[in-house]
Amino acid sequence: MGGFFIFGPSDQQVQATAAKEGYTAKPTIPVKGDRPTIGNGTTFYPDGRAVTMNDPAITRKQAFEYLKFTMNKDARAFNKTLLNIPISQAEYDLYLDFTYQYGIGAWSGSSMLKNLKIGKYKAACESLLKWKYVAKRDCSVRSNGCYGVWVRQEERYQKCMGVNS
Repeated sequence: MGGFFIFGPSDQQVQATAAKEGYTAKPTIPVKGDRPTIGNGTTFYPDGRAVTMNDPAITRKQAFEYLKFTMNKDARAFNKTLLNIPISQAEYDLYLDFTYQYGIGAWSGSSMLKNLKIGKYKAACESLLKWKYVAKRDCSVRSNGCYGVWVRQEERYQKCMGVNS
Protein backbone atom coordinates (compact mmCIF):
# COMPACT_ATOMS: atom_id res chain seq x y z
CA MET A 1 0.00 0.00 0.00
CA GLY A 2 1.70 3.16 -1.14
CA GLY A 3 -1.12 5.62 -0.55
CA PHE A 4 1.04 8.17 1.20
CA PHE A 5 2.84 9.00 -2.05
CA ILE A 6 -0.11 9.09 -4.45
CA PHE A 7 -0.96 12.61 -5.50
CA GLY A 8 -3.15 12.18 -8.56
CA PRO A 9 -4.87 9.79 -10.91
CA SER A 10 -2.84 7.35 -12.93
CA ASP A 11 -2.71 7.90 -16.69
CA GLN A 12 -4.64 4.64 -17.03
CA GLN A 13 -7.43 6.00 -14.83
CA VAL A 14 -7.78 9.21 -16.82
CA GLN A 15 -8.09 7.05 -19.97
CA ALA A 16 -10.60 4.74 -18.24
CA THR A 17 -12.69 7.66 -17.01
CA ALA A 18 -12.72 9.09 -20.53
CA ALA A 19 -13.94 5.75 -21.86
CA LYS A 20 -16.64 5.40 -19.19
CA GLU A 21 -17.87 8.95 -19.63
CA GLY A 22 -17.88 8.65 -23.41
CA TYR A 23 -17.39 11.61 -25.72
CA THR A 24 -19.88 14.17 -26.92
CA ALA A 25 -18.71 17.10 -29.01
CA LYS A 26 -21.79 19.14 -28.14
CA PRO A 27 -23.37 19.72 -24.73
CA THR A 28 -25.84 17.08 -23.62
CA ILE A 29 -27.74 16.01 -20.54
CA PRO A 30 -26.44 12.45 -20.10
CA VAL A 31 -29.09 11.22 -17.68
CA LYS A 32 -32.45 12.84 -16.93
CA GLY A 33 -32.01 15.14 -13.94
CA ASP A 34 -28.29 15.65 -14.57
CA ARG A 35 -26.59 18.93 -15.46
CA PRO A 36 -25.31 19.66 -18.98
CA THR A 37 -22.00 18.02 -19.84
CA ILE A 38 -19.61 18.17 -22.78
CA GLY A 39 -16.64 16.12 -23.91
CA ASN A 40 -15.88 13.37 -21.39
CA GLY A 41 -18.40 14.45 -18.75
CA THR A 42 -17.13 17.99 -18.19
CA THR A 43 -19.68 20.08 -16.26
CA PHE A 44 -17.42 23.10 -15.67
CA TYR A 45 -14.73 24.44 -17.99
CA PRO A 46 -11.18 25.01 -16.66
CA ASP A 47 -12.00 28.74 -16.37
CA GLY A 48 -14.87 27.95 -13.97
CA ARG A 49 -17.80 28.54 -16.33
CA ALA A 50 -20.61 25.99 -16.15
CA VAL A 51 -21.35 24.05 -19.33
CA THR A 52 -24.62 25.18 -20.91
CA MET A 53 -26.68 23.62 -23.66
CA ASN A 54 -25.81 26.59 -25.91
CA ASP A 55 -22.02 26.09 -25.81
CA PRO A 56 -20.12 25.38 -29.06
CA ALA A 57 -18.80 21.92 -29.87
CA ILE A 58 -15.33 20.83 -28.69
CA THR A 59 -12.79 18.39 -30.12
CA ARG A 60 -11.78 15.05 -28.58
CA LYS A 61 -8.43 16.60 -27.71
CA GLN A 62 -10.09 19.49 -25.87
CA ALA A 63 -12.40 17.02 -24.11
CA PHE A 64 -9.46 14.98 -22.85
CA GLU A 65 -7.59 18.10 -21.70
CA TYR A 66 -10.67 19.27 -19.78
CA LEU A 67 -10.99 15.83 -18.19
CA LYS A 68 -7.33 15.77 -17.10
CA PHE A 69 -7.63 19.30 -15.72
CA THR A 70 -10.76 18.45 -13.74
CA MET A 71 -9.46 15.13 -12.40
CA ASN A 72 -6.23 16.77 -11.23
CA LYS A 73 -8.21 19.64 -9.66
CA ASP A 74 -10.53 17.12 -7.97
CA ALA A 75 -7.46 15.22 -6.75
CA ARG A 76 -6.28 18.22 -4.72
CA ALA A 77 -9.51 18.29 -2.68
CA PHE A 78 -9.73 14.48 -2.67
CA ASN A 79 -6.19 14.15 -1.28
CA LYS A 80 -7.13 16.25 1.75
CA THR A 81 -9.78 13.66 2.68
CA LEU A 82 -7.25 10.81 2.59
CA LEU A 83 -4.64 12.09 5.03
CA ASN A 84 -3.08 9.15 6.89
CA ILE A 85 -5.22 6.59 5.03
CA PRO A 86 -2.97 4.10 3.25
CA ILE A 87 -4.52 3.05 -0.07
CA SER A 88 -3.19 1.61 -3.29
CA GLN A 89 -3.11 3.44 -6.62
CA ALA A 90 -5.96 1.20 -7.81
CA GLU A 91 -8.13 2.21 -4.84
CA TYR A 92 -7.16 5.85 -5.24
CA ASP A 93 -8.12 5.76 -8.92
CA LEU A 94 -11.50 4.10 -8.44
CA TYR A 95 -12.52 6.43 -5.60
CA LEU A 96 -11.30 9.48 -7.54
CA ASP A 97 -13.36 8.25 -10.51
CA PHE A 98 -16.35 8.13 -8.14
CA THR A 99 -15.56 11.70 -7.07
CA TYR A 100 -15.39 12.80 -10.71
CA GLN A 101 -18.86 11.37 -11.31
CA TYR A 102 -20.60 12.37 -8.06
CA GLY A 103 -18.54 15.28 -6.73
CA ILE A 104 -16.26 15.91 -3.76
CA GLY A 105 -19.23 16.70 -1.52
CA ALA A 106 -20.71 13.26 -2.11
CA TRP A 107 -17.32 11.63 -1.47
CA SER A 108 -16.60 13.64 1.68
CA GLY A 109 -19.84 12.54 3.34
CA SER A 110 -19.79 8.98 2.03
CA SER A 111 -19.68 5.75 3.99
CA MET A 112 -16.80 4.77 1.69
CA LEU A 113 -14.59 7.45 3.22
CA LYS A 114 -15.87 6.76 6.74
CA ASN A 115 -15.00 3.08 6.34
CA LEU A 116 -11.55 3.82 4.93
CA LYS A 117 -10.82 6.07 7.92
CA ILE A 118 -11.43 3.18 10.32
CA GLY A 119 -9.56 0.64 8.21
CA LYS A 120 -12.63 -1.22 6.91
CA TYR A 121 -11.53 -1.52 3.31
CA LYS A 122 -14.00 -4.21 2.21
CA ALA A 123 -16.87 -2.27 3.81
CA ALA A 124 -15.70 0.78 1.86
CA CYS A 125 -15.92 -1.28 -1.33
CA GLU A 126 -19.40 -2.48 -0.41
CA SER A 127 -20.47 1.12 0.20
CA LEU A 128 -19.94 1.82 -3.50
CA LEU A 129 -23.08 -0.19 -4.23
CA LYS A 130 -25.23 2.26 -2.26
CA TRP A 131 -24.67 4.83 -5.01
CA LYS A 132 -27.18 3.60 -7.56
CA TYR A 133 -29.64 6.50 -7.76
CA VAL A 134 -29.89 9.42 -10.18
CA ALA A 135 -32.74 11.90 -9.76
CA LYS A 136 -34.45 9.43 -7.38
CA ARG A 137 -34.37 6.67 -10.00
CA ASP A 138 -32.84 3.32 -9.10
CA CYS A 139 -30.24 2.78 -11.81
CA SER A 140 -29.87 -0.92 -10.97
CA VAL A 141 -33.25 -1.31 -12.71
CA ARG A 142 -32.45 -1.40 -16.42
CA SER A 143 -35.76 0.17 -17.50
CA ASN A 144 -35.11 3.35 -15.47
CA GLY A 145 -32.89 4.77 -18.21
CA CYS A 146 -29.67 5.10 -16.19
CA TYR A 147 -28.38 1.52 -16.07
CA GLY A 148 -24.89 2.60 -17.14
CA VAL A 149 -24.52 4.40 -13.80
CA TRP A 150 -25.13 1.09 -12.01
CA VAL A 151 -22.80 -0.85 -14.29
CA ARG A 152 -20.02 1.65 -13.54
CA GLN A 153 -20.58 1.26 -9.79
CA GLU A 154 -20.48 -2.53 -10.09
CA GLU A 155 -17.20 -2.27 -12.01
CA ARG A 156 -15.72 -0.04 -9.30
CA TYR A 157 -16.91 -2.49 -6.65
CA GLN A 158 -15.35 -5.48 -8.44
CA LYS A 159 -12.05 -3.62 -8.88
CA CYS A 160 -12.10 -2.56 -5.23
CA MET A 161 -12.83 -6.07 -3.95
CA GLY A 162 -10.09 -7.44 -6.21
CA VAL A 163 -7.59 -5.19 -4.44
CA ASN A 164 -8.98 -6.02 -0.98
CA SER A 165 -9.47 -9.79 -1.14
